[in-house]
Amino acid sequence: MDWAYIVKIGIALFAIVNPIGSVPIFISATNGWSQQQKARTANVVALTVFLVLVISALFGDRILSFFSITIPSFQVGGGILILLISINMLHAKQSHSNQTPEEAKTMEEQDVIAIVPLSIPLLAGPGSISSMIIAAQQHESFLGHVSLIIPISVVTLLVWLTLKLSGYIAGKLGRIGINIVTRLMGLILAAMAVEFIAHGVTGLFPALAA
Repeated sequence: MDWAYIVKIGIALFAIVNPIGSVPIFISATNGWSQQQKARTANVVALTVFLVLVISALFGDRILSFFSITIPSFQVGGGILILLISINMLHAKQSHSNQTPEEAKTMEEQDVIAIVPLSIPLLAGPGSISSMIIAAQQHESFLGHVSLIIPISVVTLLVWLTLKLSGYIAGKLGRIGINIVTRLMGLILAAMAVEFIAHGVTGLFPALAA
């Protein structure tokens, strides 16, 4: 098991999911709710994010095969998507790749808020799903696929803790602090996106790697 690779994937996934950047949205969406309702919502969000990312890591390659999409093509496309998300994060903005205005309106519906949009696509969005599929393809063995559950579990636990402590975190960091963290995560994410794109381009055009 390549622990250095697992740590690298975990850092990239944390940057993409960016639970700290989602704290203001979670607070706004659950405004007026009891502590019990907020805690239950955090539990459902964490479980949903975990399931979506695990399914992406274990079965994402089969989904690509069904649609006849090559891995290098997906690496380039996923890398570009992740790069766009990172650019928005560098400007401390919420990417529309994660949440559309239509999806934001569903925050008024308390019965679905934990899944849409808080879990999908705000946290477990196209960027995180793409990164899991690409990571699984870079280590194609069964153990390599299963090992991705480790960083997914750690990031999911951090998501759960962040949402449970959302009020405390927002009070300590403030809007400026959250923006700083979001920008730092965006910088890390941009570097990872460039690496994904580079691997995809060399896969599509092997002569470039010579």
